[in-house]
Amino acid sequence: MRVLHIITGLGVGGAEQQLRLLLRHLPARCDVLTLTHPGQVADGLTADGVRVTHLGMGGNRDVGAVFRLARHIRAGRYDVVHTHLYRACVYGRIAARLAGVRAVLATEHSLGARQLEGRTLTAGIRALYLATERLGRATVAVSPTVAGLLRGWGVPDRRIHVVPNGIDAHRFRFDEIRRKEARAFYGLREDNYVMGCVGRLVPTKRFEVAVRALALLPPDVRLLLIGAGPDEERLRRLAEELGIADRMLMTGELACPPDPLLPDPRQDAPDLPSVLSALDALAAPALEETFGLAALEALAAGLPVLYTSAPAVTDLPRQAAPRARRVTGGAEAYARELLLLHAAGPGDRAAPDAVRHYSIEHTARHLMDVYTAVLSGHDLEASP
Repeated sequence: MRVLHIITGLGVGGAEQQLRLLLRHLPARCDVLTLTHPGQVADGLTADGVRVTHLGMGGNRDVGAVFRLARHIRAGRYDVVHTHLYRACVYGRIAARLAGVRAVLATEHSLGARQLEGRTLTAGIRALYLATERLGRATVAVSPTVAGLLRGWGVPDRRIHVVPNGIDAHRFRFDEIRRKEARAFYGLREDNYVMGCVGRLVPTKRFEVAVRALALLPPDVRLLLIGAGPDEERLRRLAEELGIADRMLMTGELACPPDPLLPDPRQDAPDLPSVLSALDALAAPALEETFGLAALEALAAGLPVLYTSAPAVTDLPRQAAPRARRVTGGAEAYARELLLLHAAGPGDRAAPDAVRHYSIEHTARHLMDVYTAVLSGHDLEASP
């Protein structure tokens, strides 16, 4: 089976890194085409032996990209076309049909009730999404929450299949040595209580809530902002205004998963699993998440997790992640919960049952079932 994955870009992001991890476990011959912005994840895929093509799309008005993409699909003689992220889903579905490929599916990574990939949903975006969705045979939702939103939009139930994001849990397992090494790298004392936030530094992540919470916490508490993005300077200025700039550290983008073929550009910088071992708690204050991969990775590292939105957690029974707690409100609410965690001291760093539920191997097997169904032209039994 030859599969072409089409994605909007390959910079560091949750959907992009999930695609790379998935391709390591899919028993199919997979190529990747990125419409724009090949970056660190493109380099990683190439290091894994995956053929990556950059279409060089010049923006939403580059209509010729559809025909270039159709020619690429036709030349590759692909059995299945699998699209990821909004722009790739729109252009990829049209191009696949022009190329004569009917086994087309899309994974919906970033759909929320009010936003799509961090942008406000408009009637125009929704109409174009629904019009092109009909050109495919299936839409994969990364959580039951997303499946419910798709049904609410009018996507037929028989076309929706829930295939949750997966995690390579053993890579994130807590390690005392990695904890000490990462803390030493960032100049953190062993007696510092360290909370972290993981993700793109963009307004929708609401990381300013964690920055403001830090100002309400004891002087021994530190904050690590793990990621990069356009909100970096604003968050830095906020910390200076609050007088806590010396207690907040920004790590930039970190290598994940550990990759000996693609070392971090800083050579000696810890990778994401090492930094998660160095933390004492994770804060995830975004109002709307499609899945909540950062929360799941933190749980795999045995961390207590405070979140506002994390379908990966809320779609499971409460006992599957007993140290994950939903927090409504802003900085004061997060500060109160962090004070309780701080006072309670370190707990067991074993991963909860929720982590085992999201095995990447299970995700890959389930997705292969969907591929087989779209190839045969038959619908799978709709996912719950």
